Amino acid sequence: MRGTRLALIVLAVICGGGPSGPHLGAEPAIAAQQDRDRRLFPPEELGVLEGADRDAWQKPDLIMDALRIGEGSVVADVGAGGGWFTVRLARRVGPNGKVYAEDIQPEMLAAIRRRVLREGFNNVLYVHGKTADPGLPASALDAVLIVDAYHEIANPVNLLQHLGASLKPAGRIGIVGSTLEGGGPGPPLNQRVDAQKVIDEASHAGLRLVSRETFLDFQYLLILGR
Repeated sequence: MRGTRLALIVLAVICGGGPSGPHLGAEPAIAAQQDRDRRLFPPEELGVLEGADRDAWQKPDLIMDALRIGEGSVVADVGAGGGWFTVRLARRVGPNGKVYAEDIQPEMLAAIRRRVLREGFNNVLYVHGKTADPGLPASALDAVLIVDAYHEIANPVNLLQHLGASLKPAGRIGIVGSTLEGGGPGPPLNQRVDAQKVIDEASHAGLRLVSRETFLDFQYLLILGR
């Protein structure tokens, strides 16, 4: 999961939480960006996301089924990290489909490129997104997937608006996040985003809740549409 280790959390508090920290007197947008930067998953710890049991608890096939992703689909993996889900999407959509792997950290995109090359896929495109604009093509996607990255987004409403614009009329957005009840892998409890907050922010972005899936043990899956 895209959490941080305790040492990193403590370091963030020491660097930013005191009277002389960068939040004091900063503009709200700047403060939000600083908060978000501290939450970004460090590329040097990508191995944490590669546990041998992740397929068992993440249930990628069921997630892709819920999003109606099949052969020939055009999809995006937003906040793709090291590409764990990207290659599974690439395998599902096949040579006639397309996967946009998006991340704002160049190190993550480099890691995805290495992984895709190693696994021999030719249907992945790489997108260096921005904080509120992932840079995806308009009206082009059957599905967008955000896995374990929503809590890192500084301006989710703006991002969701852009994602909505990237969907085909029947396209879907899937957001996977860790529940507040704890248990299982995931970010620290104080970084997790409640599912209802995601639903509310999606509504502000002009999106609607299509379904809330319950097959994940430690997480929620929200399916959004236009």
